[in-house]
Order: sequence, then C-alpha cells, then structure tokens
Amino acid sequence: MQWFILFWSVTMITLIAIGGFFMFRKFLRVLPKKDGLSEEMRREALIEQSLPLWSEEGKALLNELVRPVPSLFRDAAKKAIAAKIAEIALERRVPSIDEKIILEGYILATPRQDHRFLWKHVERLGLDVSEFEDLIERDAPVRKMRQA
Repeated sequence: MQWFILFWSVTMITLIAIGGFFMFRKFLRVLPKKDGLSEEMRREALIEQSLPLWSEEGKALLNELVRPVPSLFRDAAKKAIAAKIAEIALERRVPSIDEKIILEGYILATPRQDHRFLWKHVERLGLDVSEFEDLIERDAPVRKMRQA
C-alpha cells in the first residue's frame, strides 16, 4: 500500500507539473508587451485584417495543411499559421492570398524540428514547394522527448 501511495503521489505531481507548464506558456502569450498588445491580440488583429483577402480555396488548403495536427492543438496551429500568412500578405500588399503565400506562411510558421514531417505532408498533397526549398530544413533534427 505504501508503494501505491508513493507511485500515485509522484504521478499526480508529474501530471500537475506538465499541465502547469502548458498553462504558464499560454499565460505568457496573453500578457501585454511594451506596446500594450499581447501575442494573441496581434495574431487576432492580423487575421481580422486579412479576412477579405482569403478565398474559399485558400481556407480549404489551410484546413488541409493543418489536418495532421492532433485535434487538441489544431485550432492553435491553424491560428498561428493563418497569422503568419496574414503577416506576409499584408506586408506585400497583395490583392488576395494565393497558394504560394499560404505555403510560405505554412513553412515559416512551422517549427524547424517539424520540417521533415512538413516536407512529407506537402509531398503527399502534391503541392509544389520547390521555390521554398531554402526555407525548409529537411535534415532538421527530429524533436525527441527528453530523457530523465
């Protein structure tokens, strides 16, 4: 019984620590920076400004690109990628968001560790990313879980 209590205590402390870590990261994203806007507010503003530039095909492509992301994190990933795409489109003052801008934003918003998976996913979809090869690190190290 003593071992069970010890095991359960360690398990609960570990789970609470993991949850606290992710909650703290979320908390840091919503804290205002020096200019008074938080990272989340900036993302929302970029997406809101770029809404008229999106076509139905563009939205469908974005949904297809984030499909492999686990459903728990899909909305956050979609928002981060859409904000990067919006940032690129607004900087370039394009009349509409096309496939090239969506692919470039997708590549830039994806963490470096996931570029190998990104490359495979884009190839499966049959999309041409040859002009963005310099942005993709196919030999990037794969993200590994830390060992204790």
